Amino acid sequence: MTMTAAQEVPYEESSAGESPWRGVLRRLVRKRLAMISLAVILLIYAGGIFAPLLAPYGYNTQDLDHGLEGPSAEHWLGTDRLGRDMLSRTLYSARTTVVVTTAVVLSGSLLIGNGLGLLAGYKGGWVDAIIMRVGDVFSSLPALVMLILINATLGPRVEDFARWVEDLTGIDGIVSSGFHSYLLVFGALSLFFWVGAARVIRAQVLQLRESDFILAAESLGASSGRVIRSHLLPNVSFLIILSVSATLGGIAGSEIVLTWFGVGVQNAPSFGAMIFDGSGARTFQSHPHLLLVPGAVVTALLFAFNLFGDALNDAVRGR
Repeated sequence: MTMTAAQEVPYEESSAGESPWRGVLRRLVRKRLAMISLAVILLIYAGGIFAPLLAPYGYNTQDLDHGLEGPSAEHWLGTDRLGRDMLSRTLYSARTTVVVTTAVVLSGSLLIGNGLGLLAGYKGGWVDAIIMRVGDVFSSLPALVMLILINATLGPRVEDFARWVEDLTGIDGIVSSGFHSYLLVFGALSLFFWVGAARVIRAQVLQLRESDFILAAESLGASSGRVIRSHLLPNVSFLIILSVSATLGGIAGSEIVLTWFGVGVQNAPSFGAMIFDGSGARTFQSHPHLLLVPGAVVTALLFAFNLFGDALNDAVRGR
């Protein structure tokens, strides 16, 4: 006896032989705003992924003779104070967002959050109590303040460790590439972005574990790992997708805020650093492109994430 996600979510009536997920996709495609939002997200992410191929200049290529120039045929989005091409830095900043959001989703949301949620909901007892109490501790802390403190406190130590690894292994470029700061940022973000996913998955698993098909699998001798992997995980997959779509915008925004405060990704372009460079009333009045370029991209990305997440939630629920 099998149970599908369709029995837990009020999908709209689908045509004969149509799988629940195909019905979700069909309803999602009909939503024009969802498709526009998805196109915006894919466009920005594709620009970040292919930044080395698309960028007309290096992200740190300076031309002091052409600093603070407005948009022109040579520099489509203008240049910053050091004469660096804004279009190139925007593309490479999008790459930073891609790297951080992907790493946090894979480690914090998918692996830690969903894994602990499945384990807590199925095992119950002291396992559930420990996981949920740890989650309560993290959720009770002011996330942004803690992220700033963690990055500000550990940043120099992580950089020293990266230099030590360079000296030990002879591998150059670990510090100059900003890899150590990437690692610190997505590690810190993962600490706080797993709790919501774990709670949602746990609540669904608590309902599923008393179902007949779970009891039947246990009576046939299926191990806990097999029950979670083969029976529970497929039935909470829709919640996993919803949680990922809901957290992507928050992850991207948190990385930008951290970098704006000066404790985010270092030695690599970021929208937070670009917005910081363009902030200030006098700077904006004299050179509005410094703020408008990164601000427009960030606004479009976060707005697209929110619209697409709402549309996906409606499609899953049959609306």
